[in-house]
Amino acid sequence: MPAVSDIITALETAYPPELAESWDAVGLVCGDPADEVTRVLFCVDPVAETVDEAIERGAQLIVAHHPLLLRGVHGVPADTAKGGLVHRMIRAGVALYCAHTNADSADPGVSDALAAAIGLRVLRPLDPKADGVTGIGRIGELPEAEPFVAFVERVGKALPATVPGVLGAGDPERPIRTVAVSGGAGDSYLARATAAGVDAFVTADLRHHPAGEHLAGTGEVPALVGVTHWASEWPWCGQASAVVEAATTGTVDTCVSTRCTDPWNLRA
Repeated sequence: MPAVSDIITALETAYPPELAESWDAVGLVCGDPADEVTRVLFCVDPVAETVDEAIERGAQLIVAHHPLLLRGVHGVPADTAKGGLVHRMIRAGVALYCAHTNADSADPGVSDALAAAIGLRVLRPLDPKADGVTGIGRIGELPEAEPFVAFVERVGKALPATVPGVLGAGDPERPIRTVAVSGGAGDSYLARATAAGVDAFVTADLRHHPAGEHLAGTGEVPALVGVTHWASEWPWCGQASAVVEAATTGTVDTCVSTRCTDPWNLRA
C-alpha cells in the first residue's frame, strides 16, 4: 500500500511547495511519512468536525487546504483547541497534510476548480507569476453571455449551500461573459479584476469599504459576486482527490468531506 510520503509526493508534484507565499505554512503537520494509507479525507479546514469525519471514515490521512498551525507556536498542549486536534489525530493514527497558497497558485489550482464549478473556460491567471501560467486567481469566460441576475444564480447553484448564501452587487440585467475568480479572500485583487476588463468578479470575504469604493469607481467596473470563504475553496477538494486517485491507481480510497465548516451557522 502507498505510504503517507507517496501521497505527499503526488500532492507536491501537483502543488509545488515553492509556489507558497513566504508567510505560509504548508506540508506535513503531523503523522509518520512511512505509515501506510488506505483512505484519505480531503477538506478545506482541519477542524474538529473534519477530524471527527476522518476518524469515523477510517482515514489515515487528512489533506486540508487551510493550515492548522499558520503562525509560529511554542507548543501543542492537548488542552488548547489546536493542540487538542494534534493529539487526537496522533492517537487515532491520522496524519495531516496542508496545501494552501501553493494550491492557490498551482496550474491547475484552487481557482481553476472554482472556475470549473461555475462553468467557465479558464483563459489565464488573474495575478500571474513570472511564468504567466501559475498565480493567484483565474480569468475565464462563459459559453455565452447571460444577465447578471442569472449569473449570480449560477454561482449559487454551483457551490455548496451555506447560511450566508451568495450575494451580487451590480445591474441585474448587465450581460456577463468574462469573469475573474479568486478562491478565498480576494478583495485585494479588485484592481486587477478591473484592469482585466472582466464583467464580473467572484470571490470571498468581500469587505464593505473595498467593495463600495470599487463599485463607485470611474468607468465600467466588474460586478461583484460574494461567496463564503469555505464555499469558494471547497471545489478544490475534488481536484486534489483526483490527483491522489491518479497517482495511486485505485489503491487508495479518497473521499471529500461532506461537512460544512463555514463558521456562519445562523441567519436572522
